[in-house]
Amino acid sequence: MPCQEFPFEHLPRCGPRKVRFSSPPIALAGEVARAPRPRCNRSHPLFRAVDLHPQRLRGDGFGKDSACLPSTPAIKRATKLAMRRKRQVRWVVLVVLLVAACGTAPYTKRSQLLLIPESTEIALGANAYRQVLAKAPLLRDPEFTDPVREVGERIARVADKPNYQWEFAVIDKDEANAFALPGGKVAVYTGLFPLAQDTAGLAAVLGHEVGHALARHAGERMSQGVLLDLVLTLGAAALGGSSPQNQRLIYQALGLGAQIGYVLPFSRSQEAEADYIGLMLMAKAGYDPDAALALWQRFAEHDKDRPPELLSTHPDPAKRARNMRKWLPEARRLFAAATPAPVRPLPVRKKGTPTNHREGH
Repeated sequence: MPCQEFPFEHLPRCGPRKVRFSSPPIALAGEVARAPRPRCNRSHPLFRAVDLHPQRLRGDGFGKDSACLPSTPAIKRATKLAMRRKRQVRWVVLVVLLVAACGTAPYTKRSQLLLIPESTEIALGANAYRQVLAKAPLLRDPEFTDPVREVGERIARVADKPNYQWEFAVIDKDEANAFALPGGKVAVYTGLFPLAQDTAGLAAVLGHEVGHALARHAGERMSQGVLLDLVLTLGAAALGGSSPQNQRLIYQALGLGAQIGYVLPFSRSQEAEADYIGLMLMAKAGYDPDAALALWQRFAEHDKDRPPELLSTHPDPAKRARNMRKWLPEARRLFAAATPAPVRPLPVRKKGTPTNHREGH
């Protein structure tokens, strides 16, 4: 009987789309015509890459020189292997990043994870500082700005960070707060002046903020955020299976646990580190470190309605005061070797007093 051609689109194939038979494939009762399995070119690059690109083997238009299409179980095994290798690559990249991005905090010598270059941090800090001051009621009254600049510049000199462009601003707002951005951009709120009382107390505040900038705490938090997101994503993928909904729920649950169990404690440890660095800086700048202990005792009396420490980014003021007592002997030795700085009382913004500030920067 002459050879006939019959298409079998659903079967694995090599070479042409049609398979030759020596006789017509007649289907009898209870039987299904089957084509002999074609011989495959296993040296074909697509066949060798099956575990790397299983998705490329699910179509059916590879043409004349295509590799052998594997069976469904083979595709599943290849897919699992590819996913396993992908996870392994992610972990390898993670380990490499951790090793390559290790740094050391000044004064405490604590190991740090810093994925972002310092030059990038400085640029981000300068940009954010301009944006904040452009919207804030920036005070220009020399009675307030002069002591802040004087104390800040004394502390910046002993910080020994020449690549930082230090700036110290005063924001006219009744809030006992201050902040520092990467690159040495610092601002103090007028609501903090009554608690600081004098330039020695102000030195404790500015020393703390300069300590944040010096230890690159903002860059460290950004790096920790990148690492945490990667770990949560991998954990959700591993525990949630193939269901996107399960992965989202697990990601949210892990994120909540990480916030309380890792992010907030890490933030409190940074604040404690800035307290220590700031205490040493103010002592080296010639300000009595005992003023820092008195400052945090006043804060403990002022801030009685704060949330529990477990849910806060900052340590309890009473705990900060206890830490100060432990660190004071070391700070007093630095103060004894320094040239004493003049101590003057700070002005206090009274309610209803006409403001002397400008909007913008």
